[in-house]
Parts: sequence; structure tokens; C-alpha cells
Amino acid sequence: MMTKLRISLINIHGLLKGSGLEIGRDADNGGQTKYVYELAEFLSQHPDVEHVHIFTRLIDDPKLSPEYAVPIEIVNEKLDIRRIPFLGKKYKPKEQLWDGLDTFVNGVVQHIKLHDIFPNWIHSHYGDAGYVASELSTILNIPFAHTGHSLGFHKKKKLLESGENEEEIEKKFKFAQRIAAEEKTLELSEFIVTSTEQEIETYKPYLNFGLGKYHAISPGIDTTKFVPYYHREQDGEKQMEEEQRKYWVAETISKFLINPHKPFILALSRPDRHKNLHTLIEVYGKDKELQSIANLVIFAGIRKDISQMPESEKDVLTDLLLLMDKYDLYGKMAIPKKHDVENEVSIIYRYAAEKRGVFVNLALHENFGLTVIESASSGLPVVVTKNGGPSEIIPTCQNGELVNPLDENEIKKSLRNILTNESQWKYYSNNGAINIQKHYSWLSHVNQYVELVNENLSSSSGSGFKKQHYPNINIERLKRKVAHLFVSDIDGTLIEPKLNNPGLLELKEHLNSRTDKMAFALASGRNLTLVKKVIEEEQFPIPDFIICSVGTEIYYTNGKDYILDKGWAKFLAGRWKRDDIVNRLKEIPWMRMQEEEAQNPYKISYYYEKENYDYDQLISALGTGWYKINIIPSHGEFLDFIPKRASKGNAIKFLCRKWSIPLTNVIAAGDSGNDIDMFRGAIRGIIVGNRSVELADYETTKSIYVAKSSASSGILEGLKHYKIIK
Repeated sequence: MMTKLRISLINIHGLLKGSGLEIGRDADNGGQTKYVYELAEFLSQHPDVEHVHIFTRLIDDPKLSPEYAVPIEIVNEKLDIRRIPFLGKKYKPKEQLWDGLDTFVNGVVQHIKLHDIFPNWIHSHYGDAGYVASELSTILNIPFAHTGHSLGFHKKKKLLESGENEEEIEKKFKFAQRIAAEEKTLELSEFIVTSTEQEIETYKPYLNFGLGKYHAISPGIDTTKFVPYYHREQDGEKQMEEEQRKYWVAETISKFLINPHKPFILALSRPDRHKNLHTLIEVYGKDKELQSIANLVIFAGIRKDISQMPESEKDVLTDLLLLMDKYDLYGKMAIPKKHDVENEVSIIYRYAAEKRGVFVNLALHENFGLTVIESASSGLPVVVTKNGGPSEIIPTCQNGELVNPLDENEIKKSLRNILTNESQWKYYSNNGAINIQKHYSWLSHVNQYVELVNENLSSSSGSGFKKQHYPNINIERLKRKVAHLFVSDIDGTLIEPKLNNPGLLELKEHLNSRTDKMAFALASGRNLTLVKKVIEEEQFPIPDFIICSVGTEIYYTNGKDYILDKGWAKFLAGRWKRDDIVNRLKEIPWMRMQEEEAQNPYKISYYYEKENYDYDQLISALGTGWYKINIIPSHGEFLDFIPKRASKGNAIKFLCRKWSIPLTNVIAAGDSGNDIDMFRGAIRGIIVGNRSVELADYETTKSIYVAKSSASSGILEGLKHYKIIK
């Protein structure tokens, strides 16, 4: 029998909560937010689905509802929203979140492990979540699907064509990161979900287009909510609520109008230049006959004070109001300041249909056209852009007319045709109400989607067809409750060639036969290449983790693939200014830079002359930021500069937090001064018998065992002391 699905949906930007979405609040709270939330809701009702988790950002901002600061919000018994903090508490636009995505990945892994909610399928929405899903998929070996919603390539192209400066738009929109994330998503996702066949074409400019697999699944709408205008609620209480809402919608609109009883032309979108609302006002403003037939009603997002809004939205709204003034449309045009998206949009459509109106969407390009099916389902005919998704909806549903969004004449003709021809109006109205139920319900969407997921998982034994891209890290051991994590330094601890590596064979046997309850890590000052070399030469058991380059890098491995933990790298990046440090150290005459392979973004390595070593001179050269840097001389010839946060001990703590391993379950073995910080706190230590001078005074205590034997023999002695092995 097929395992029931536990699905994690990832939607990082914008605002998501179960008690009502703030659609139209800003550019990050539009169709995508609504789509993700409704997809999650309807997926959670599917019999093959065990649970749906939405992962998003935790925001604790006094300007916003406190609900966005709740770490776990239960929506229904099979759906919850899980919020992961990163990049501070304040609400930020999506363009500012790219730098924190590795921290978010880290938080999600930690959360999943802590609550034991490993999904068997992930679905990401938009480029930022695509990046996160690619990383999670690689770390956890869980397949994922992706929905793009919009693509960086086309947005960048449009901005450049409109004369914007490339450097400035790169700074603002982070296109390089976004497009790279989209490329990676095409490469690693099991499939891409698009709303229409046409939308697949939009991925063609990407280098990895050929690596993607595409499924066009029309988005759904809640057909119990978007009902035809003649539908009557059976439940008396609900009927009352409906009436009440409709009354307030009517009030909101009619206060603008001299003759509110006329039919109206309705537009409903975010105040975005691309939505082309100004063309609609131009058409209406220039045509006195159209003005005598109908009023114009535009809901353009939610606004309080236009002057306080983001620049692009402020410009669009100002233009709309100036056009209203230019054509003197007072009393004929309504532009309400707000509406309750959750509860009122469906009523706005129905109210417009009762008035024998028409819905207009003149976007320059519409990926899908959700508003087109919402209005159709309400029995409201449409005049809609022919660019994009609507050109597939209208032939299927026969609920209105397609127009060139820049051809004012064509738009005017279609509006007049529908508003003045009653049989035409009824034909479009009835078709919409019937055909949307048939082709565009959420029910049919999730049925198709779940079928694709089940088919993928059953044919690929649960790990997705693209598993050749996933470095198949031994993640199963990490998913389980790890009773012990054994971490060992390499040189002088695990191996000591001068003493013929005592105990190494026996220790290797124990590590090779270890159960899933025990994880194993190597911690070394060596870089990854040298650690790999020693693993091969000594035929070590494959570790689950490698902490290397003096604690500046963490890798996951299966012996073949080595994956860098970007969350650790992101943690080290705070307050680390590599170029500035290199610059300052140029004045020190007794040091010279080591070869390129000895360097990494968080480690600057030099050779130095032992007899000339002057710590105070280094501090003076580093200036006021010296305290953020660890200076590590070793073996009288090497000198490393690394971030204060970087150390083997801190790396162990980071791993334990991420994988929910209590520090009391960690045993670390070392032989020299740079191993000391592994033994701090609750971690239990083993100091081998051949210890260096700096550890000579250590004696066995409750948390540190000082072995009599050397190297691996000393480790075995310690593991027996702690009763890890018999």
C-alpha cells in the first residue's frame, strides 16, 4: 500500500495566516499567497495526504498582527503553518531575504528533526523557496516539485528594456541569485508545475530548461465560495452574513457614484504598472457613451496613505487618480481604499454580476488569470488580455472575450458588446458558472497533483527520479534519534604513525559495525582534500560529518559526495571582513600567504617565522576589529586567521542544534590545544595518552577522561570508560 503523504510546502516571503490573508497589502501579498494557502487547504482534505506543513518566515513586527510571530499555527487537524525565524524580526520585502536563505534552511532542518516531521515530498513556491527546497532535498534526500509563479529572467529583461540601470536593478532585485536559484530548481526538482501549457514556454531562456520536467495543472478556485450571483445560501445564519457583507460592499462602491444603479465595469488587482489599469481608465474616460451605459469600479489593492506607500505602488495609484481627474470621472468612477480579501472578493464579483456588469483584466501578460475564473464562476462575463493564461481559459469556458491589452478600440468594442447585448451577456454568464466548476476546481487540481506525486514516489522507491543529482548522504542515521555522536580529531588522535597507530584496527571495526544510534564525525585542522586523502589511505569508516579547516567548514558525506553546510558558512559570515583582514596583514614582514588550496572564505592561512612571531604586532595591524578574529599558530610554522565564531567546538554545537542531538550525547576525542574547545560545556571529552604539552596538566574528571594509552587505543579506553562500547 502507498505510504500516506506528508508534504512540506515552502513559501518564504509575504504573509500567511489561517485567520485571513492580507491580499493586496503589498507586492508580496497577491495571487501567490492565496494560491499556496488554498492549495495547502485542499491538499489537507485529500484522502492520500497524512499532513501538510507550510514553512514560512517568522515575523515579530509591531506593525503587523502578532499571529505572524506564532511558531506553529494549527489550521486544521491535517494542516499547520510553521514559522522559522531568520534575518531579524521585522517584515521585509522578498528581495531582501536572499542573504538569509541558508539560515532558513538550517532552521527548517532543525525544526523537522526536533518535531520528527520528516516529509516524503516537498513543494516550493517562487525562486527563493526553490533555492531552499534544492538545499533541503540535497541534505535530506527528499524529492521536490516547484511552482515558479514568476521568473527572474523575464522581470530583468522587462526592466532593462524600460531603460533601468543594470547595476541598480541588480542591487535591488538580486537577479543573479534569483536566476541561479531558478536554474538549480530546474535541475533538481522532480517536476515544475505550471498553470498553463503556454507558461512552460517562459522557462525556455533558462540553460537548464531541458533538465526540467513540466506539468500544466490549472489552479483551482474554491467553488463553494465563488458561486453564481443567483445562488442562495440554505443556512439562514450564513444567508444573513452574506446579505450584511453585500450591503457593505454596495455602500463602499456607491458612495463614489451619482447613479449607483447602473451596471459597472469592474477591475480588481494590485496597483502594479504591469496590470495596465491606466489603459482601462483611458478607454472609459474617452468614451462618453460607455460612461452613460456603466460606472467604472477599480479595486487596486489596499491603501491607507498613498504618500507612505512603496514608490512603484505610489506612482501607479497617483496616475489612476490623476486620470480620474483628467477625464472628470467624479460620480462615475469608484476607487475604494480597501476590501476584505478573504470574505468580500466573491461578493464583489456577485454584486457586479447582479448589476449586469463586466469584469476586466488588461494585464500586459497574465501567467494564469485567477481573477478570470473567479469572476466567471460568479456568473460575471469578462473582457481579458489575450497574453498568457486567459487565452487557454476563454476557449475552454466561453465566458467572455479576449483583447489586445494595448488596443483601446478593441477593448471598447468588447465592453459595449457585452454591456448592451443581453443575450450575449447571459451566454457568457451561464457558460462561466457551469464550465469553471467542471475545469477549474481545487478538487480536480489536487487530484491531478497527488496522482503525479504518488506516481513519482512509487516508481522511484520514494527518492525521486533525479536522485542521481542528490549526493546520497547517509541521512537516515541523522533522521533517527541519535543516542551518541562521536567526534574525533585526526592527527595525533585517531592516527599517530610514529607510534604505529595503536588501536586503530580495533577502533575501525567498532565504527564500521556501529548501529544507527551512533553518528560519527571527524574534526581536523586539515582542509577537505587532506581529510579525504587520510580517509582513503587509512580506509576509515565513512563519517556522517566532517568538520575541517580549523572548524571553518562542515561537510556531510557518504565517502563519494561531500556537501558543504551552507548554514554554518552563513553563521560564520557575521562580522567577518576577509578582504579587509588580508589588506591589514600585508604590513607584517615575517608572514607570507600559503597556497590557494590552503585558503577558504573563512580561513586566511600564512607561513610564519617562529623566531619573529609578535602577537601584539598582529593585534595592532588588525585594529579595532581584532577581537572578532581567532589567531591560531600551529607547529611553529603555520598561522591561521579565522572568525571568532569558528572552532571545532562551535561547529559541534551547531550540528547538534541542527540535528537535535543533546550535547550530553556527544563524546569528543583530541590530543592538542586546538581540541580543548571541543570539551567545553556538556560534551564529554577523551584526551589520548600521547597528548601535547598544553594538555599535560589535565586529569580525569566527570566530563573529561584522560587515557593512559595513545591515539586510537586511548580513544577505545575512553569509549569503554563512558560505557559506549563494552
